[in-house]
Amino acid sequence: MNTFDSAIFLENIEWFDETGQELAHRFPEEGSGEIKWGAQLTVRESQAGVLFYKGKACDAFGAGRHTLKTGNLPLLTKILSVPWRGNSPLRAEVYMVNMKYFTNLKWGTMSPVAFRDSELGLIRLRAHGVFNIQIVQPVLFINSLVGTMGIFTTEAIATYLKEVIVSRFNDYLGEVLDTILNLPGRFDELSLQLQKRLIGDFAHFGLQLSHLYITSITPPDEVQKAIDDKSRLNIIHDIDKFVKMKAAMAMEKAAENQGEAGAGIGLGMGMMMPAMFAHSMGGAGGAGQQAVPGSETTICSDCQNSIPVDARFCPLCGHQQVILSQCANCGKNLALNAKFCSKCGHSTTEQPQLTICPHCKTKNLPGAMFCNQCGQRID
Repeated sequence: MNTFDSAIFLENIEWFDETGQELAHRFPEEGSGEIKWGAQLTVRESQAGVLFYKGKACDAFGAGRHTLKTGNLPLLTKILSVPWRGNSPLRAEVYMVNMKYFTNLKWGTMSPVAFRDSELGLIRLRAHGVFNIQIVQPVLFINSLVGTMGIFTTEAIATYLKEVIVSRFNDYLGEVLDTILNLPGRFDELSLQLQKRLIGDFAHFGLQLSHLYITSITPPDEVQKAIDDKSRLNIIHDIDKFVKMKAAMAMEKAAENQGEAGAGIGLGMGMMMPAMFAHSMGGAGGAGQQAVPGSETTICSDCQNSIPVDARFCPLCGHQQVILSQCANCGKNLALNAKFCSKCGHSTTEQPQLTICPHCKTKNLPGAMFCNQCGQRID
């Protein structure tokens, strides 16, 4: 049981997510507390615990039972805290982070994005799909997204992640696709390449994009009708013979039913076969085949070499494996209290600027290459 209002007894901290949607949960829930020396923290296999003491992240704890060490001593701290109305100034809180895979998160275009088609001209497309995420750097995730929130759910982060996916999707589509007439059969390829482009965007917040799928890319209704008409014409190799045949059939029908000549003509015209065949998207069954890695080694986030999974520092490059923050300009992992990035030299307080389209002045996400509003390339 988690109790934080006792001056004598030690805390026993553990967490169960009954909703299945919580990414992180803070103890105490109402704010910081006086977590005492010797308090016990129990972390499950699918969780990670992060202790914040005096406003700073001390360490991330893996599965098991851990003894927390703070400057708060049972009863004695309350006596010494009389000048602060009995509230110890040595504040501490524990964040429990859910490390499982969060699956079936929806993404899609809230409004159609502009796309310049080589055959159809400027059109607006809607796209939808699903994606899965997992927290891989709990301290970085808390420092960059959660902040001081008591509870952080998938709903709180989904809106921003959708905007990132749509922006990168628009850029990628503008680079590799000349016309939407070539879309059938390429959904798997587009999904895989789009996922690779988004790895850096998600890693900046301590997240891993494990899977991403595009389920539909649809143009407006009038464009779909134009595509249907063009497909029908492609099926008919000799339009002159086709018209003559239809006229003869209509005349024959009219001869049989004198009062229904108009109906016969209508039936003849309605016999044109539609020619839009949709290719089913395969490979979705492999989403659940990737298992959570369980080997004894992992990859250093800085030098990309294989290191022991429980290493606090990389034995090859010396990089600290518990990432506290990253440079917003180049993504370099930053040391504690760093003022400037050791790789690019930019200030650690510098934030990336939104990209303004020079044609329609619409604001796009940082690094966007194509405008979501007008479809023009952003130079």
